Amino acid sequence: MKALLTKVRAFAREEDGVALTEYLILLGLLVGGVIVAVTGAGDSLSTAWTSWGGFFENSLTCTTDAATGVTCS
Repeated sequence: MKALLTKVRAFAREEDGVALTEYLILLGLLVGGVIVAVTGAGDSLSTAWTSWGGFFENSLTCTTDAATGVTCS
């Protein structure tokens, strides 16, 4: 019985599990914050990417010429 009480007291003094739990909670909060930020800005990001894609598609006009090959401007 005395050995069992000694082991329980040693387990209660150990702090490694507490530190790991704190880091896991912090990691969960950070991941949740990133998910909320990306979800909230998702429509704006989609619009921006579509706009950029259209800009690059429309700004480059390529022509093929037998003498000079392909030229883009």
